[in-house]
Amino acid sequence: MDLYLLRHGEAGKRVPAASKDTERALTAAGKEEVEEVGDAMGKMGFKFDVVASSPLRRTKDTASVVNKALKRKGAVEEWAELRPEGSRADFYRRLGRLKPDSVVLCVGHEPYLTTSIGEIAGRGGPGIRIVMKKGGLARLAVTGFSPRISGELRWLLTPKQIRKMA
Repeated sequence: MDLYLLRHGEAGKRVPAASKDTERALTAAGKEEVEEVGDAMGKMGFKFDVVASSPLRRTKDTASVVNKALKRKGAVEEWAELRPEGSRADFYRRLGRLKPDSVVLCVGHEPYLTTSIGEIAGRGGPGIRIVMKKGGLARLAVTGFSPRISGELRWLLTPKQIRKMA
């Protein structure tokens, strides 16, 4: 399985009330940057069988912008497992139910995404610190799900690098 992890775009200041934070939208600069990333991904020929997003507004907006830029006909799926406090074990189980040759894009949050990268590509213990910029994209090759998810990190790009590649 090819798994791509995309961090949502810039969404402005955090809101102290958790209920309000779920509705925090992308800023104008964040939306523009995500549009540029999506356009670059389209120029590079990215194609996904599944595009999934956390249910929070900033991730849904990010996923929608990229989905549109890629001219995908399929809708963005909302996965509760991708919430900042979501269960990564449930996320991995859900991935494990997909076809082994699937190409999947998941849009989420930090530190959830970099922790997932470490768990998939690492040994589950302390390792190197991974930094994923807003609008950054990682590609992993998932090689197994039993006894636990495993794979390798193929690359990790900043939005600026993605735009330059297109």
